[in-house]
Amino acid sequence: MKTIIYTAFVLGLFVIRCVNIEENLKIKGIVIDKSTKVPIPLRDIILQGLVKSNNKLVPIDAGQFSTDTSGCFSYSFKKIKDAYSYNFCLVGDSDYSFKTEELSLSYLDRNSKRLSFTLSKLADLTILIFRESKTPLCDTLTLSWKTDGVDGSTLFPVKINNVGLSSTSGLKWIGGNVKSTINTKAFADQWTIVRWVLYRNGRKKEFLDTITCKRDLINTVYLKY
Repeated sequence: MKTIIYTAFVLGLFVIRCVNIEENLKIKGIVIDKSTKVPIPLRDIILQGLVKSNNKLVPIDAGQFSTDTSGCFSYSFKKIKDAYSYNFCLVGDSDYSFKTEELSLSYLDRNSKRLSFTLSKLADLTILIFRESKTPLCDTLTLSWKTDGVDGSTLFPVKINNVGLSSTSGLKWIGGNVKSTINTKAFADQWTIVRWVLYRNGRKKEFLDTITCKRDLINTVYLKY
């Protein structure tokens, strides 16, 4: 009887230990250019486990790793308790946009050795604005653009060089002497739609320009009004 009780006790401890210990998962994969399919080397990736708390998914740090010179990665991480999906946050820079991709734990278990992520290449975009009209003395111009459907101002920091502005607020120009250069980024090989809205003499007028930004080139659109 003592032997049976002892055996049951040991088995109970074993079961508890198995429940409490989270397994390690080794993952392998590659990061490639979305358009050219060329591997992207030395790209940092932040891994987050998503745990439900107060009906929200809260990201918990699960590690960080990078692709090697051939664009491949190999990483082993400890599964986070109660995390049934994971965020792979691919860090962006001036060459490629940032990206976060959520993968379920079941998908990771099935495809741990053949993961693949794509990143979109960024291209330089310059927007020029010049007010040549002398009347009225003052009007208002606003600017916005979307690149592959994404708000361009959220994609990459915008640098604005204003000359002769009487006043400005973000991407809005108020005055009679406007000359401005806006330097930013857009998705390469994708349509970028630039939209200006002019308020003059109580009327609203809209101008649109569509450009496909080429990689490794400076792409320019301009408005004279």
